[in-house]
Amino acid sequence: MQNSVQGRKGYDRMIKVDSTDEELEYSFRISNTMHDSANDANHSNEEVTSPLSVDIHTSSSSPPSTTTPPWDKSLATSPISKSPWSSHVEESSSSQEESYKYTGLMGSLVREEGHIYSLAATGDLLYTGSDSKNIRVWKNQKEYSGFKSNSGLVKAIIIAGEKIFTGHQDGKIRLWKVSSKNPSIHKRVGSLPTFRAVFKSSMNPSSYRRSRNVIWLKHFDAISSLSLNEDKTLLYSASWDRTIKVWRVSNSKCLESVNAHEDAVNSVVAGFDGLVFTGSADGTVKVWRRELQGKGTKHFFSQTLLKQECAVTALAVDPLASFLYCGSSDGVVNFWERASLLSHGGVLRGHKLAVLCLASSSNLIFSGSADTNICVWTRDAEGKHSCLSVLSGHTGPVKCLAVEDDKEQQVGGDRRWVVYSGSLDKSVKIWRVSANMAPIQTPQQKDQPPFVPSVQHFSKSSQKN
Repeated sequence: MQNSVQGRKGYDRMIKVDSTDEELEYSFRISNTMHDSANDANHSNEEVTSPLSVDIHTSSSSPPSTTTPPWDKSLATSPISKSPWSSHVEESSSSQEESYKYTGLMGSLVREEGHIYSLAATGDLLYTGSDSKNIRVWKNQKEYSGFKSNSGLVKAIIIAGEKIFTGHQDGKIRLWKVSSKNPSIHKRVGSLPTFRAVFKSSMNPSSYRRSRNVIWLKHFDAISSLSLNEDKTLLYSASWDRTIKVWRVSNSKCLESVNAHEDAVNSVVAGFDGLVFTGSADGTVKVWRRELQGKGTKHFFSQTLLKQECAVTALAVDPLASFLYCGSSDGVVNFWERASLLSHGGVLRGHKLAVLCLASSSNLIFSGSADTNICVWTRDAEGKHSCLSVLSGHTGPVKCLAVEDDKEQQVGGDRRWVVYSGSLDKSVKIWRVSANMAPIQTPQQKDQPPFVPSVQHFSKSSQKN
């Protein structure tokens, strides 16, 4: 199957993910064929509602629900108590100390609402987005709040202070704020681009793309990724329409649109003092240099770090802005080191299928894959990588990851993290990870040889010019 992901073109990769053998897309673009968004209707009809308001209609990209949610008519009385979501947190021991020492799967947040496509964690809050078009908010592993959009599968969530940005399948970016009177209520305060900006641009013929009858500041295909620059003043959006756009966070103004790739842009990430990295279905990773021009900004192409046959599916920069990581549809993670002028540092091989998401915290790197596993990689002081563990528990492709420091008291100087993983198996799983945790081996299927993660480092002398 891995080879078929690399070689076949002209379609979106499909995979069996559950016992009913329903075929569901990975939701990254690997083809050379562009598709128009078919979700233009009702884009302007999003509703702003109280906590846990829910759109009971299923997305066309998700199998329809076989039952009507019983809590639909009870939102006004007690939406949280009527919620069908449940938390199953496992305790390794009745002893609190023994429980804290436990590493691995801590539990799941499960509901048959939709496939989980996006996660964002901040403090004690976790935001989850799915193809049900709802964004759920969790606090201390319990359902806390929620809000919805009437159109557009939720493909990306990012938090900038008091603002929450969500990117959708319909090409829109929606902006939400927490109510000052009730922190459990989230209000939609706008969309990117703003209605005023769209109206103004529509009056100017030069604002339209030559190839399509749409204005340049609007994405006309799915939003695939969102990223903030270092000081969180600029928001970057990547889209299957082959462009990235630059937005000013303070006023939601579109500052720039960059025709970045020859095919769909699957990921964008900012870092390294004004550099922006983009990864695409055309198999390339490109570097863009940001320069301020008056009140605006301009991005210039700098270099191409990678050019390959298989699609680039995910990008991540470590918190210290020292390494760039790139996941691909062939299951490989490439990395580059900032200290050596972005020379290719090596590859991490830990998956049998496409890498769909990446996350990083401190010296740990997490890669989630269509093979249902999460590889935990650790990096030493010299930049050498090794596989610390493989987390297994999902029954479908792992689509998104979020990492937070464990707020519990540290024991013996052992730093720990809480990892959230969202999957097309419709669950969010919670893991506790330690730098000193015992390796967790991936269970092998019958009659299959063991698959052992490996790392290949490249020396400076072996770098290609």
